[in-house]
Amino acid sequence: MTPFDYAIDSLLVAVVLLQARARTLTLRSLLRPLVLVAIAGTVYLRPISLTGNNLVLIATLTGVGIVLGTLSGTATAVWRQDENVVSRAGVLAAFLWVLGMGARFAFAIWATHSGAAAIERFSLRHDITGANIWQVALVLMAFGEVLSRTGVLQFRRTRALNSRNSLGADPDGAGNSRPAHQAA
Repeated sequence: MTPFDYAIDSLLVAVVLLQARARTLTLRSLLRPLVLVAIAGTVYLRPISLTGNNLVLIATLTGVGIVLGTLSGTATAVWRQDENVVSRAGVLAAFLWVLGMGARFAFAIWATHSGAAAIERFSLRHDITGANIWQVALVLMAFGEVLSRTGVLQFRRTRALNSRNSLGADPDGAGNSRPAHQAA
């Protein structure tokens, strides 16, 4: 792995960890992770062969990313506070996000160190071909996770902006408020 690989993966993990504190959810804040995966895409995505089970690998890992991103976005608290929409990633949202990003990161480290032979054997056994198919599948997993989480958060942000009933407050000043429909 290169320093660039470490930087991109670390920044993608930091995206959700920075949201552990309540923050204003803006279109700009939602675009940051999209910029990171776009940069990663230009570096890592190359033409691949869809022979054998390559497409199955890509679809499976992308699907895992979409599920983790959707669940992470859904588990993030989003509420309206005055004229702003605020979000806070709780423990579950952070866990799901780090699970996906961390698993990719750990796999990449393992693959470039002691795991190369095991990956080669698995690939041969399951008819996964091409030198960079794993890299492409893992990058598309990250795309799926980032795009689905961003989509869920943008949907929830728009809904909160348009809803007169979602005016919430942060009663204890600690970012522990909930949307009005969840308040007790």
